Amino acid sequence: MTSSAWVGDRVRLRAREPEDWEAFHAFDEHSDAVRNGWRLSPPKSAARARKEMAERAEQELDLDEFSLVIAAKQDNEPVGSINTHEVDRVHGTFCYGIAVGTPHHRKGFASEAVVLLLRYMFFERRFQKAEARVYSSNEASLALHRRIGFVEEGRRRRCRYANGRYDDEVLFGMTVEEYTERYA
Repeated sequence: MTSSAWVGDRVRLRAREPEDWEAFHAFDEHSDAVRNGWRLSPPKSAARARKEMAERAEQELDLDEFSLVIAAKQDNEPVGSINTHEVDRVHGTFCYGIAVGTPHHRKGFASEAVVLLLRYMFFERRFQKAEARVYSSNEASLALHRRIGFVEEGRRRRCRYANGRYDDEVLFGMTVEEYTERYA
């Protein structure tokens, strides 16, 4: 039996498909979850969500900077997304972001998706460090990053305003050696 770098026990990381628009459109209705990830924007029409997903599904993929669907392994239905950004090929660092739809929180999808993504970036693409930024009000994400072995490296104070308050941005990092010690 062959294994896939993109499949874990609970999730598979896969490309976006046009029909995924409904799941992501539904995730956007949960204001608190959306706000934890980046920023809350006005509601999007179904037509716009459908069009944007179709456009994203057609985009060429970069080997190092990409966005994938986190799908439940059992039925391939979207539970969230994970992406890489701010890729620095010279220094071997990258940032990533993750969002899991509210109905799928606390089921292990996020931690498994992060471990799969890091394995790819460290062992297939030769990066040496992953970085993540988490807002201080997002207790679940702070706990996730600490639990899976990220080290808190710093804090940008009062750098975001949302939901009537200022949040700090907590900076996390994990090196390939830290990942290997824990997961390889």
